[in-house]
Amino acid sequence: MDKKKLTSGRKLDHLRICAEEEIERGFSGFEDVRLVHSAIPECDLSRIDLSTRFLGHRLASPLFIAAMTGGHPDTTDVNRRLARAAARYGIGMCVGSQRAALENPALEESFRVVREEAPHAFLVANLGIVQLRDHGLEWAHKAVSMIDANAIAIHLNFLQEAIQPEGDHNATGCYDALAALCSESTVPVIIKETGSGISAETARTCWGAGVRAIDIGGWGGTSWAAVEACRAQESPKKVAAGLVSLGALFEDWGIPSAVSLCEVASTGGPVIATGGIRNGLDMARALALGADLCGVALPLLKPALESEELLYSRIETFHQELSTAMFLCGSAKTADMKRTRAYITGKTRQMLEHIQGGK
Repeated sequence: MDKKKLTSGRKLDHLRICAEEEIERGFSGFEDVRLVHSAIPECDLSRIDLSTRFLGHRLASPLFIAAMTGGHPDTTDVNRRLARAAARYGIGMCVGSQRAALENPALEESFRVVREEAPHAFLVANLGIVQLRDHGLEWAHKAVSMIDANAIAIHLNFLQEAIQPEGDHNATGCYDALAALCSESTVPVIIKETGSGISAETARTCWGAGVRAIDIGGWGGTSWAAVEACRAQESPKKVAAGLVSLGALFEDWGIPSAVSLCEVASTGGPVIATGGIRNGLDMARALALGADLCGVALPLLKPALESEELLYSRIETFHQELSTAMFLCGSAKTADMKRTRAYITGKTRQMLEHIQGGK
């Protein structure tokens, strides 16, 4: 099969599987985080200020539309709805991997529509680190130009690649490519994981390369190992049979989001918490642990596939839940949440104590 058609078809497969199959796995750790209740909150629920600043941009809320889709004509309408939501609510958005459109310019419209619908939104381009290494700064600049992006995310998805029959299995030379981009890019560079989390050690490496923000992409939400296992199960190719069991085995691989967030936040910032955030209370927990933005993908993808009205309703529910949690913590504005105390229990506490103990 033509490589360009393969990439585009894979994007449509991903969208379909995410919409139709049960592909959430794991334990994000946010359920182990209990925010300290303020019995005398001294703020007005109706005047809670959700606005925040990120990489020099003012956003109306820390809710961030995480990377989901693009790269196939059938994904254009979904991106259009997501972009309209970003514009309507003043929130940021990261497009899905732009590899397909970089390989085949005929697919650029599925991404360009985002800037057309959200002319003033904070938009983030998206390119895989292997494609950055193989194609250099030219592809990164094209990805930014395609949507007039305010930043570019370089995604890390080596677990997913390891399970794809057509995956990129060579990770050498990626650090140098990242450092070169950070040195030359005209927009901030964000490094992002896609479901396995980022450790403190990797975070320090990324800061050293010059990245301006880290999206942790932790374990406990959408599992790309599960998605690729579904693709392999549907494939008639013999090689796919072994990948089904491989994907099932590695569904449990990764750093839980809450643990990854604590590790990365301890090394610097800004930080985007993505992976298993399923409501506004999870957002509040993430903010208390040091997040600047909270990335949400799957909970917004499903309503976006149906209608703008359902998508808007879901976003408003997130905001209502976040505002309520902030009110009960006595936090009148988003920045106050970083001073909110939290009890951390269960497996999350055990993992963090293990790290802090140096064992």
